[in-house]
Amino acid sequence: MAEIKCVGVVGAGQMGSGIAQLAAMNGLDVWLMDADRDALSRATAAISSSEVGDDAMRRLRLTSSLQDLRSADIIVEAILESEDIKKKLFNDLDGIAKSSAILASNTSSISITRLASATQRPSQVIGMHFMNPPPIMKLVEIIRGADTSEETFVATKALAERFGKTTVCSQDYSGFIVNRILMPMINEAFHTLYTGVATKEDIDSGMKHGTNHPMGPLELADLIGLDVCLSIMKVLHQGLGDSKYAPCPLLVQYVDAGRLGRKREIGVYDYRKKPVTPSPRL
Repeated sequence: MAEIKCVGVVGAGQMGSGIAQLAAMNGLDVWLMDADRDALSRATAAISSSEVGDDAMRRLRLTSSLQDLRSADIIVEAILESEDIKKKLFNDLDGIAKSSAILASNTSSISITRLASATQRPSQVIGMHFMNPPPIMKLVEIIRGADTSEETFVATKALAERFGKTTVCSQDYSGFIVNRILMPMINEAFHTLYTGVATKEDIDSGMKHGTNHPMGPLELADLIGLDVCLSIMKVLHQGLGDSKYAPCPLLVQYVDAGRLGRKREIGVYDYRKKPVTPSPRL
């Protein structure tokens, strides 16, 4: 397997743009692909505002065509957390990427083995799960599918370490390590709110000050996206077959209502700017 010199990233949202930023900052050529040109513009603005330097910005190229990723040594997928959509993308990438390229998924819960089954190169498919936001969070969770080769694993781990990340390795079970533990905690926080045990503020304050978490579970859910949390809980419930992973009805209701968290400016908390009422003159 050739040395990784060029990285392709599919998806220019917060995760994809953050992964592209990391690659460019660490001396790699980067193609950031998204069919939505507005998403590419937002990603460019976010990366440039992070003061990554002119050299890194010169290494970053934007595209709306998957075909431009044919020169990449590794392609990291960071799109919607849907198995069907990801499998379709992996099938398309398999026909475009050079034969030596690694295909990696930033999925937070979906089976790498099943994603690999959509390709003719299952030994070169791996999970590379960055935490949000990728430029700041120290961890990359690496997930080996049933057929992932040692060579693919070593190359992917080395890339994460080049980015300055700490790596952990998980076997290919639903939720992997981090979300297998984190999401049930968030789900339980929703149950605690749903059953009236405490207010959202007291639930979050209790976990921050009682267990030294930097954010409360409900605040964290808003940051992650309630739709993403719900999707992961469904994967855990289906994949592990235990009723303890059933999503809380309140979480389902919030997603149904479009209350997805910070990205929609309303989730468990309301982030919309309130109009300022002028003070009456004395």
